[in-house]
Amino acid sequence: MQNSSHGVPLRVLIIGAGFGGLGMAIQLRKAGIEDFLILEKGDEIGGTWRDNGYPGAACDVPSHLYSFSFEPKADWSRKFAPQAEILAYLRHCAAKYGLRRQIRFGCEVEGAVFDEASGTWEVHSRAGERFRARALVSACGQLNRPAWPTIPGLETFRGELFHSARWNHRYDLAGKRVAVIGTGASAIQFVPQIAPQVARLTVFQRSAPYVIRKPDRAYRSWELALMRRLPVLQKVDRLLTYIHHESRALAFTVFPSLMSLMRGRFERHLRRGIADPELRRRLVPDYPLGCKRILISNDFYPALERPNVALEDGGIREVTTDAVITRDGRRIEVDAIILGTGFTATDFLAPMTIRGLAGRDLNEAWREGAEAYLGISVTGFPNLFVLYGPNTNLGHNSIIYMLESQFPYVLDGIRALQGVRYLDLKPEVQRRFNQRLQREVRHTVWEQGCTSWYKTADGRNTTNWPGFTFTYRQLTRRLELDRYECTR
Repeated sequence: MQNSSHGVPLRVLIIGAGFGGLGMAIQLRKAGIEDFLILEKGDEIGGTWRDNGYPGAACDVPSHLYSFSFEPKADWSRKFAPQAEILAYLRHCAAKYGLRRQIRFGCEVEGAVFDEASGTWEVHSRAGERFRARALVSACGQLNRPAWPTIPGLETFRGELFHSARWNHRYDLAGKRVAVIGTGASAIQFVPQIAPQVARLTVFQRSAPYVIRKPDRAYRSWELALMRRLPVLQKVDRLLTYIHHESRALAFTVFPSLMSLMRGRFERHLRRGIADPELRRRLVPDYPLGCKRILISNDFYPALERPNVALEDGGIREVTTDAVITRDGRRIEVDAIILGTGFTATDFLAPMTIRGLAGRDLNEAWREGAEAYLGISVTGFPNLFVLYGPNTNLGHNSIIYMLESQFPYVLDGIRALQGVRYLDLKPEVQRRFNQRLQREVRHTVWEQGCTSWYKTADGRNTTNWPGFTFTYRQLTRRLELDRYECTR
């Protein structure tokens, strides 16, 4: 496999071997395009499902919907698949389509430069390897770089300190005094798992999340047998699940006032899970439902009522070598700190340095917030296609559906490069698209008065798609060449 800056360039270079990268590679192979290579910084495939192996890790989208439509799996063990099962599914996909021989593991991309004369991307890794390709596809995702909080003294802590996305499985939590910072999507899964093991667990909450019941259960043996015998049943279930989730877009993006109908579900779940009225009061969010990510769990609230678990919501002043100091001056001695503080979702493609036409830096172009046409193409960066890029995240449905909408669009672009040197998105196309998108974002539930990982520091939502997923699929059904400058 060619891996230097000399010789014939690859047709396609993909960065990342998660759902996006593997799915794109499968579609290339199905289209008869074999001249591609995947660069993966880790030592295994899976992306976020490789990295997030914390206790209790699972998907919050139903299994049948959180898998490729072209590679259905009839034997998911549960309605909502656990992390290990999703990772096994991705390994299955890589093996079935023979992708491993075209993956370079342990190859972290440091940067890429577009060569206008040849119409190729020159990519270099941190280890000094160099690659050339006609098309560069970023499949890094939005949830791949853990966010570390800026807490005074955190770096001085002498106990065990790790982020949930980099879980230290060698460290035995049994009998330890543990602090968990954060109550987001990861924390509500691992807190119930570690609470019975530790001597004392202190959960530091900055803002209370909305947590509703998770309609999860194991599939019965007769259900699995029936789906294996009649695969159409799984397709029907996938379609019905999609329609159910898609209907929620009305409340997220069109009529935010409809969210009030869901609040009753939250309040019932809170009452059933928490008996203590005072603790219940502290777990009621002070922002509108849906403004931040809605979480699903059946055991998080009961875990907080365990006698060895305490909720702290007054804030952290600092961390010392062996304790967490609350804002009101109380000292809580701990042996370990686990960060459940999420990811730097708005820093797309960072920390890579991507340079396009005339040496333009992508990080500089996105200094005021990332934007791309359909979340895929960026003006000034020819032959670059971004999967799960700006404003393609969802609050109501499966991101796999969005990725499958992007694959044909990117394939169109790659095919078009056979007749041209490069394709560069017209600036006015990107400008008009994002002006309209930001106008639509202002009417969504995410703009109802809260801060979240959906937004940049200055409050711009660069993460979520403000509409229906079937609308997005219609927009991406084909690449329209008149939106691009074609340099021959």
